[in-house]
Amino acid sequence: MLKRIISPLLFLFFAWFIVSNENAKTIIAGIAIFLIGMHYMENGFKLFSGGALEHILQRFTNTTPRAIGTGFISTSIVQSSSLVSVIVISFLSAELMGLTSAVGVVFGSNIGTTTTAWLVSSFGLKIKIAQYAFPMLIFGVIMQFSKHNSYKGFGSVLIGLGFIFLGISYMKEGFETLKEGLDLAEYAMQGYLGVFVYILFGAIATVVIQSSSATMAIIITALATGQIDYINALSLAIGANIGTTVTAVLGALASNKNGKRLAVAHLIFNLITGIIAIVFIYQLKDLVDFIAPLMHIPASDYAMKLALFHTIFNIIGVLAVAPFIKYLVKFLETLFCTKEQGRGQPKYLTDEVMEIPASALEAIRKETIHLYDKSLETIVHAMNLHRKEIFSDKEVHDVVEQASHPIHIDIDQVYQQGIKNLYSEILRYSSRSQSYMDEEGNNRVYELKLTARNIIEMVKDIRELQRNLNRFTKSKNWFMIHEYNKLRKELVTIFRSIEEMRESSEDATEIMTQLEVLKQKAVDNEIYLDRNIDTLIRENKIDPHMASSLINDVGFTRSISNKLLKTASVLWVQDQEIKELGDEYEY
Repeated sequence: MLKRIISPLLFLFFAWFIVSNENAKTIIAGIAIFLIGMHYMENGFKLFSGGALEHILQRFTNTTPRAIGTGFISTSIVQSSSLVSVIVISFLSAELMGLTSAVGVVFGSNIGTTTTAWLVSSFGLKIKIAQYAFPMLIFGVIMQFSKHNSYKGFGSVLIGLGFIFLGISYMKEGFETLKEGLDLAEYAMQGYLGVFVYILFGAIATVVIQSSSATMAIIITALATGQIDYINALSLAIGANIGTTVTAVLGALASNKNGKRLAVAHLIFNLITGIIAIVFIYQLKDLVDFIAPLMHIPASDYAMKLALFHTIFNIIGVLAVAPFIKYLVKFLETLFCTKEQGRGQPKYLTDEVMEIPASALEAIRKETIHLYDKSLETIVHAMNLHRKEIFSDKEVHDVVEQASHPIHIDIDQVYQQGIKNLYSEILRYSSRSQSYMDEEGNNRVYELKLTARNIIEMVKDIRELQRNLNRFTKSKNWFMIHEYNKLRKELVTIFRSIEEMRESSEDATEIMTQLEVLKQKAVDNEIYLDRNIDTLIRENKIDPHMASSLINDVGFTRSISNKLLKTASVLWVQDQEIKELGDEYEY
């Protein structure tokens, strides 16, 4: 009740403050426009990159130095550490990237965020940046009417840049006007007391605005217009770095375990970097004064010197923490460990993955493999066999002939309690993720959904086969026992072959050849079994009732075999082809 009253009152007070204070109105409007620009930039790059950013982050993060470099370059280009973080979390969830690489990207991304400071100090304050903003906005809006995502994305990037430039212009104008009536520099605080006070201000501002880039833009424009002292601006920059950690932690509260682990890594990195910067702030200031002339930065250009300071202490933070990434990752892996998922619960389908097509596709593929493994266990038990036996070194003949004890399994119950729910989750998630994909991605999702359906139908086929298998293997008719053992041997052989393909390092062409051989064997087996049944009937070794049951079950076995081979083709052969294509263009 109290919250309902306080929130509107605070909003009304804020509205009155803006309306009554012309200078504050201009500055706050500039901040709002800047944030809108960041939002458009982020969304624009999602469309414009066409998956290129995801491809780069996946391909070039196999070592810590490469991960840090990729994080830096990606964030510098897209001007959004949050977008890079979303992609990294999605790759972690889909197991496309390891935690060590992800932490490296986040460290590099921290350095990449400093490019905003360089952009503001280099261009935003030295030229009439607003005159470039309007053409960008005009052409950006025109491109929004295009039917092609790449053009729409580029249009959003232009709109974002236009708003960012316009926001910087408004902030600069507001601070210049403010100085005529109120000079904030008069309240500058020297010594470490001032350092800690302004660090606190910088952190609070970043938490409120939810963007360290926007906070840095405010600090630089205020510094350039003489509203704040140079050493206080350095302290505010440190505070902005610490404040963005709070923002990351708050954002990760609703995330999965990978997002929370990355937030903890971000927290540790920024705290260590902040402590180093605080302790050596005056030494770092002297270092900036030494390096600035080498970069042709004038001694009086405090805005660019602040951007240089911001970059230097982030690089020092990476150099200090990077050697200990392995130990950090070991610690992170002990955090947020959840219990094993219950029956029918998906392992890879998380909301963080959905909006990133490459990650969503891999998540759906891995979840379909999860469905296959769950269904495989059910199918094997329905054949009165154990998974560890069929994948052992025993001969197929021995595995089947020595399995004399029936395994009691209610396939309908297993299907309803686990497999069906997992299949439903795959369909639900696939349908939602398809709205973010192009035609090629949608076709791939369709194939995976069809594969999931084939897996489900295999479970239904084995349910029909199980009934006669249990009945006739208990009978005294040796010929029926022998024929049903042949059916089991055929399926075990295919299961083993597919498992070998999963672990194989052979190229896609060789695996596809193996699948074709297995398909032909399945056809030959069906012909052989049908002929053998005819012989058994003629020789009165089985009666017509037994024969009809056996013929039906030969059909079910063939159906399962076909679906197994189709499943293997989609889940492992096509995936191998994609990987080989990616390897060709990696360098």
